[in-house]
Amino acid sequence: MQRHLVCRSDDLNVGGTGWRFEVQKDGEKQPAFAVRSTAGVSAFLNRCGHRDLELDWSPGEFFDLDARLLICATHGALYDPQTGACKGGPCNEVGLHPLSVTEEGGLVYLTDVNYSVVSNETA
Repeated sequence: MQRHLVCRSDDLNVGGTGWRFEVQKDGEKQPAFAVRSTAGVSAFLNRCGHRDLELDWSPGEFFDLDARLLICATHGALYDPQTGACKGGPCNEVGLHPLSVTEEGGLVYLTDVNYSVVSNETA
């Protein structure tokens, strides 16, 4: 299995700042992010299901004020932090595009066969 380093495990805290990174698929670069919720680490393309806009209201800030759901800063669409499913707002049941990740040995890796990590960014 091919895997690409995203960040260190301790870079992600439950409901805290996410980790921004960039992925590539078929030569096209796309922004992505990883977050930690009570269910573990998950990652998504940084693109709202409602509009093709990045979610974070400040770099790396993806969670709502209660740190329970991911929120689009532009229109307030709400998403489940583990699955990316639409939970409310104008996302009209269109969720986020999930990326496969795994956490091992204190590191978070992208394991999605369709994408590779182009660059890692701090939040």
